[in-house]
Amino acid sequence: MIRKTVSDFEVLSHEERQSFRTLEKTFSVHDATIASLPCMNAVRTGGTPTSTAPLAFPFTVAAWNLERCLFAEESAAKLRTARAPLVLLSEMDEGMARTAQKDPTAIVAGELGMTYAYGVEFIELSLGSEIEHSFCSDNFNAKGFHGNAMMASTALKDPFLFRLPGEAVWFKDSNEQPRVGERCAIGATVETEEGPFVAVSVHLESVADGPYRERQMTALIDAVEAHAPGLPILIGGDFNTGNHTGGDFEADTLFAMAAGRGFERHGGPLSETSTRPSLITRFPERAMKLDWFLSRGLKISESHLVSSLNDEGKPLSDHDLVVCTVEGLG
Repeated sequence: MIRKTVSDFEVLSHEERQSFRTLEKTFSVHDATIASLPCMNAVRTGGTPTSTAPLAFPFTVAAWNLERCLFAEESAAKLRTARAPLVLLSEMDEGMARTAQKDPTAIVAGELGMTYAYGVEFIELSLGSEIEHSFCSDNFNAKGFHGNAMMASTALKDPFLFRLPGEAVWFKDSNEQPRVGERCAIGATVETEEGPFVAVSVHLESVADGPYRERQMTALIDAVEAHAPGLPILIGGDFNTGNHTGGDFEADTLFAMAAGRGFERHGGPLSETSTRPSLITRFPERAMKLDWFLSRGLKISESHLVSSLNDEGKPLSDHDLVVCTVEGLG
């Protein structure tokens, strides 16, 4: 669990980042590289909350994989319609050519009047996929950061980053999008009128099977329980359930594991998938249900999906939002 907070990350030079391509492709070298980089071992915080008052029940929580966040202002407008004082985001760039070298997390938080916590999941060593090259006006990444975030209309207390156990799948020679890093979760304690709970934004591995993702979720729950013993927990994000395993989300064993530890699952109607074609993912092989919440110690009255299409029908992401209503603790 990483608890160090910074207002800005240390940025590696382009040459330093490109030197990672020549490293020996082993787990030990990869893990040692991550451990040596300050930007991978801190949480960046910023923004200004609308209020310092605890959240009043009922309130809405939104989780959204924003697929790089090509359209930060439009994404903020979509989130505004959800009226969610707590937002969990994944696939957020910072200093990437495909998103015009911008800081989408800070932009979205500024548009919504929220404070935020952001963590680096990967240092990207390329411009991304071939399709993503079409969004680039530069042939370099200013920072090369890609990660997860959470934001709230009130204060985020004790923010943390937890790097999920993995197998360095994006570091291997065969990868067309080489990266240094592993999937991660960003969390913090949020105060409500009935007491605090821990909220976590997570992105589980896509290039993996169900047991792999179960190990990641088990490690995350263990870490959160150790970080905040006894507090209610809400974990939301892109669980990648069924990804590369035929699209059957029920085949992912993480749900049974979580249920055995007292968690309830929320993701809207089970018949509704949460992915769609987008400007980056133009021809997906199938629609899948990847996005969920897991809750324990919270009263969740309902959950549903919100289309990621804007008013003109443009997809802001290849994922729809998943939202839930929290009625209270207990």
